[in-house]
Amino acid sequence: MVLLHVKRGDESQFLLQAPGSTELEELTVQVARIYNARLKVQRLCSEMEELAEHGVFLPPNMQGLTDDQIEELKLRDEWGEKCIPSGGSLFKKDDIGRRNGQAPNEKMKQVLKKTIEEAKAIISKKQVEASVCVTMEMVKDALDQLRGAVMIVYPMGLPPYDPIRMEFENKEDLSGTQAALSVIEESEAQLWWAAKELRRTKKLLDFVGKNEKTKIIVKIQQRGQGAPAREPIISSEEQKQLMLYYHRRQEELKKLEENDDDSCLNSPWADNTALKRHFHGVKDIKWRPR
Repeated sequence: MVLLHVKRGDESQFLLQAPGSTELEELTVQVARIYNARLKVQRLCSEMEELAEHGVFLPPNMQGLTDDQIEELKLRDEWGEKCIPSGGSLFKKDDIGRRNGQAPNEKMKQVLKKTIEEAKAIISKKQVEASVCVTMEMVKDALDQLRGAVMIVYPMGLPPYDPIRMEFENKEDLSGTQAALSVIEESEAQLWWAAKELRRTKKLLDFVGKNEKTKIIVKIQQRGQGAPAREPIISSEEQKQLMLYYHRRQEELKKLEENDDDSCLNSPWADNTALKRHFHGVKDIKWRPR
C-alpha cells in the first residue's frame, strides 16, 4: 500500500493508504471526500460549542436584535419554545445575538463537550505525527457521534434553520462565508506530487512505480489554481535546529577568542625540553654564584 501524506498548501491534513493500482479518478474523489468531511466535522464542532454555551439558533429575522426590538416588532421564537434541552435549561445570553441563550445544564453540556473533543481527536492533524491513517469510515463515525450527542441533549431536535441540523442533513449554505473557501468540490479537485499533476486518467503506479512501500506527499488543490508550491528541502523544525546549532557554535568561538591567554605557556608543564633535561641530569641548575 502506498502511503499518501495529504496536504493543503503547507498544512498537513491526514494520511491515507491506497494500492498502487488505484485509478487516480477514484483516489482523487476519495481524498476530496475525506478532506471535505473533515471540514464538516470541524464546522459542526465549532457550532456545537456555541450550542453548549448559548442554546439553539434564533430565527433569521430575530438574529442581532435587542430584546426591546424583538418586543417592539412582536417577534416570537416558536422553535426555541419547542427545543428544550434534556434536564432543563440555564439562561446564558449570547452577546452576538445568534442563539436564544437557553443553554443546556452542566451535565448535558459536558456530554456535548466530551463528544466534541473525541470527534476532534479523530480528525486531528496530530494523527499524521502518530502515523495514523484516516478513512472515510472514521470521519463518518465522528459525525455519528456528534449526531448522537445532539439527540441526547435535544431529543425534540433542533430548528430547521439551525446550522447544526442543516449540516447533518447536508443542507448547509456556506455561500459568502470563509468556510466556503476551504471546501473543494470532488469534480474540481486535483492532486499534485513532485510538481506534477496526478492526472485522473492514469493509475497511481504510473507516477510512483510498483513499490507498494512508497510514501509520498500529495497536495490537494482546486482546479485552475495552478501548481502548489514545492516542498522545502528541510522542514521548518529542522531549519530552527540548524540555526540554533550555528548560533551555539558562534557563541563557543567567541568564548575561545576571549580566553586566548598564553600565560600558561610559562608553566613548568608546558616546557617541551623538560624531559630532555631530566635525562641529561641538568634539571634545576642555577648559574648564579652562591
